[in-house]
Amino acid sequence: VAVGAFQVQAAENLALDADKSKIEFVGKKADGKHVGGFKGFKAKAVADFEQPAAGKLEIVIDTPSIWSDNDKLTNHLKNPDFFDVRKYPKITFTATKISTTGEETAAGEETATISGDLTMLGKTVPVTIPAKVDVSDEQVQINATFKLDRTKWGMNYGVGNIENDVDVKATLVFTR
Repeated sequence: VAVGAFQVQAAENLALDADKSKIEFVGKKADGKHVGGFKGFKAKAVADFEQPAAGKLEIVIDTPSIWSDNDKLTNHLKNPDFFDVRKYPKITFTATKISTTGEETAAGEETATISGDLTMLGKTVPVTIPAKVDVSDEQVQINATFKLDRTKWGMNYGVGNIENDVDVKATLVFTR
């Protein structure tokens, strides 16, 4: 009689809840700031709760879905001075390493670092993003607030007037 062994799979495919997720940014200049974001994006994630480093995350942003608090600015952001949405209709992020610090926030979220390749305007640059991860029986929520230097991708319009660092805030909610 053969005895069969089975292994519990710790990796779990997660489905993005697009209605609860958002990617926003704040661009700043000497005389003020503008808030914006992207309405259209997809994300695929595999969570490995036993070994977080084995997890996967891929985000694809539709650049034509960009919005801002000013219609004229939104149109400018779509042109070649900034996102050049006709030539580059996608921004992609592919995680290369996910690590948890073992620390928890006061809200019970676990702190993590997500490193990966961000491709924008046809150029891929490695980035490391600090994140807070909240896991429940129903969902996994990733909250990340960080800065990106837009000039690393060749977005040089307005340098000296517009700050190079853009504040980015991403909230990704995945159902389990």
